[in-house]
Amino acid sequence: MYQVLYRKWRPKKFSEVVGQPQVTVTLRNELESGRIAHAYLFTGSRGTGKTTCAKILAKAVNCLHLEDGDPCGKCEICRGIDNGSVMDVVEIDAASNNGVENIRSLREEANFTPAAAKYRVYIIDEVHMLSVGAFNALLKTLEEPPAHVIFILATTEVHKIPATILSRCQRFDFHRIPPKDIADRLTYITGEENAELEPDAALLIARLADGALRDALSILDQCLGRTKHVTEQTVTETVGLVGREHLFVLTDAVKDGDSSKALEVVDELYRSSKDMARLCEELSSHFRSMMLIKTMKDARSIIAVPETEFKKLEQQALSTPLPTILHAMATMQAALEKMYRGGDRRTIFEMAMIRLCIPKLDSSPDALLRRVEALEQGMPAVASVQKQEEPVRVKAAKPPKAKADNALPDKEASATDDAKENVDSGSLQSKAKKLEEWPEILQVVKTFSKSAGAAFTGSNAYVSGEFVLIDAKTQFALKLLRQPSQRDNIRQAIKQVTGKSFKLGPYKKTDGSKKADDPLDRLAEDAKREGIEVIKK
Repeated sequence: MYQVLYRKWRPKKFSEVVGQPQVTVTLRNELESGRIAHAYLFTGSRGTGKTTCAKILAKAVNCLHLEDGDPCGKCEICRGIDNGSVMDVVEIDAASNNGVENIRSLREEANFTPAAAKYRVYIIDEVHMLSVGAFNALLKTLEEPPAHVIFILATTEVHKIPATILSRCQRFDFHRIPPKDIADRLTYITGEENAELEPDAALLIARLADGALRDALSILDQCLGRTKHVTEQTVTETVGLVGREHLFVLTDAVKDGDSSKALEVVDELYRSSKDMARLCEELSSHFRSMMLIKTMKDARSIIAVPETEFKKLEQQALSTPLPTILHAMATMQAALEKMYRGGDRRTIFEMAMIRLCIPKLDSSPDALLRRVEALEQGMPAVASVQKQEEPVRVKAAKPPKAKADNALPDKEASATDDAKENVDSGSLQSKAKKLEEWPEILQVVKTFSKSAGAAFTGSNAYVSGEFVLIDAKTQFALKLLRQPSQRDNIRQAIKQVTGKSFKLGPYKKTDGSKKADDPLDRLAEDAKREGIEVIKK
């Protein structure tokens, strides 16, 4: 009969346990020195090795030939515990044996000496499920147990255990296993199973498992059921990561305020039997990934998606304001709570999507913050400001005197220093590549100057060597680009987002045959069209 991987490859020794050195090293040292406690408490999230270590410890305290703190696995006691013939190791599931009568029976059995082993060991799994009366019944025995009895308690919710119980146990905390350790273990097991697991696939499984090796082995088991050569594509198809395009479409609808498109997608998913609560969880997780990308320098290691999907997430996150993302997460969580309390799930989800697409219908603080953000980004008064500033720009048409490059430090470079005539702008633009982080940079610029952030809204930027060339859409933006204080703000924002320092310059559009005019020449032509006399010096 086939045995699933997480049972087949369950560690038999402490040295085989993955990612829990703070537990295994201490227990092995205690066993070697003979410092065996009468009660242990193993706590941690699922799949981190609590029950496994409890079984290993039960064998180790009874092993006849201990090897560096590990059970030998060969003596009659070790083999008897493995095959169940030694009855001195008792496993109790507290979820189904949580009454006072169950604990009273345990106390009576504990008084009898072991039949074959040195210690009678009681492993109580999910001990937090015991009732108050059962905990009280266990307390006295746990405080002063017979010399031949050892208790090992395991739980995922240690906060539910009374302090009187906690104080009588030696506590060990099991951490979530790092993805690298899980991936290495999966690669080893796959090789032993005469199969092949690609490194990218192993890391994806490890991230999906969220620190639980048992979950990772279950996913690997499913993948091996499809093929003996497991790739990243195999993993995505097996766990259902494919077909998630609707999450990007719904997010775009929220960003664009297109409630009609959002409701069409929801209707299509509903007709294809998509569970609305599950959709709500997936969309909430999608926005969480965007939040991590927006707020972290490198979020790749903790977002469990394929590389291609991560790139799409990154692009969508950089073009979406953070208040919009946070509002969406809060709205999805509130909708999920309403779904589980009862009511029509489809209606609740549709209402949530309409609130996200039309923030003015929502009076929550997050929605108000989104509306303020939208007003700051839109700035309808930009055109009038530009018109008012134009006479000033004509009067200031005379270019300032340029200082020598070696006379200015890089941080204090003037407005005419970065992309001057002595720099071949055509050569720079021919090698320029679009700066993908520019939308996020503009968000930072707004924290320094709201007017600058509004003026550059809708613009693009390009990277060419040590230069960032900005394609300003308005004359007002060009004027701001020539101001040293504004340029310093833009440089600082670029460095904050990209981690690199750049010089700045304008991106001059060319028509192929005719070289782009200097901004001052274009300014002079605009003045002539308005009937203003221009004197060139």
